[in-house]
Amino acid sequence: MENTDAARLGEAEAKVYSAIKLRLSVAGIAANFILLALFAFTPLSRLIVNEIEFRFADPYAQFGLFVLAAGVVFSAVDLLFDFYGGYYIEHLFSLSNQTLMKWGIERAKSALVGAVIGVPLLFLFYFLIRTLGANWWWVFACAVFALSVLLARVAPVLIFPLFYKFTPLAEGEVFERVVTLLKREGVAFKGIYSFNMSKNTKKANAALAGFGGSRRILLSDTLLETFTPAEIEVVFAHELGHFRRKHILKNVAISGAIIFLSFFLCGLIYESTLFSLGYIELYDIAALPALLLYLSAFGFLMMPATNAVSRAFEREADRYALEKTGMSAEFIAAMEKLAVRNLADKEPRPVVELLFYSHPSLSKRIAAAEAYRG
Repeated sequence: MENTDAARLGEAEAKVYSAIKLRLSVAGIAANFILLALFAFTPLSRLIVNEIEFRFADPYAQFGLFVLAAGVVFSAVDLLFDFYGGYYIEHLFSLSNQTLMKWGIERAKSALVGAVIGVPLLFLFYFLIRTLGANWWWVFACAVFALSVLLARVAPVLIFPLFYKFTPLAEGEVFERVVTLLKREGVAFKGIYSFNMSKNTKKANAALAGFGGSRRILLSDTLLETFTPAEIEVVFAHELGHFRRKHILKNVAISGAIIFLSFFLCGLIYESTLFSLGYIELYDIAALPALLLYLSAFGFLMMPATNAVSRAFEREADRYALEKTGMSAEFIAAMEKLAVRNLADKEPRPVVELLFYSHPSLSKRIAAAEAYRG
């Protein structure tokens, strides 16, 4: 009876936590759209650009300073949401292990990595729209696509270690189970690593990250400490399923198609609305927030479709894990533990799952495992 009551309390807490996080996510999206609309459809951008042009003649200096000014505004709003959702709420529900200083350091590192990657890309965009005019979109789309593929390859080696300490997994039952599964499936890998996810959170995770020579198996220390070896094997088998079912390559192809389609369609809309917004040149710095607004709207509208594809991939990976391990009981136990540790809402409202969930609800994943066992 006590265990049942505790489970119900845990599920109720998970629903409250998930609802708060969802509201914050929606509010953050809305806030960014409002800011973009202010920059795009009011004199704000023009006033900022006029002030910059008065002091600097070089167009690339003007562009860089405008990006800096707009970036400060957007970053300030993003910081407020990130602090409330990523620090305060995580502590309120006893999920975070970070001090305020450590949270600030992690946030600063993320901003720095984003700037190192994003700033050169923005200047490339401005160069292309100035020199190629209406043809900017396909060249820039090629560059963004190539960069996304490159980042997927180098992230486990160059970026992830900036945020976590990776330690080769010691030999033992978990190591043997993972290696046996990999060999049985004929999958080459660079190494199996534990990473200190516990420095930030009590949540647990696993991944098979990278391409080719950078492919690594990553198991969080929170997973290794709280899940049984059999449960870890079936969780990893799910991640392996993404690779064996070619979900990574399919996601690359889908992402590439979305990148090209979004730049093409939003570029056309941008051109057709430019004059009505009071601008003549495509490369007018004050007009560019309108293009960003169109791209953001396109991404938001595509979210239900991309989430539907993601959920289909997750179901395939679950099925793969069950078929290759035959451990439906361990799979269900692992899902139950993930629900508790990550405070996941096992049964979200259907419309919420449809629009915002990249994974099937845990209740559906558990039901599928029970049906497989049956």
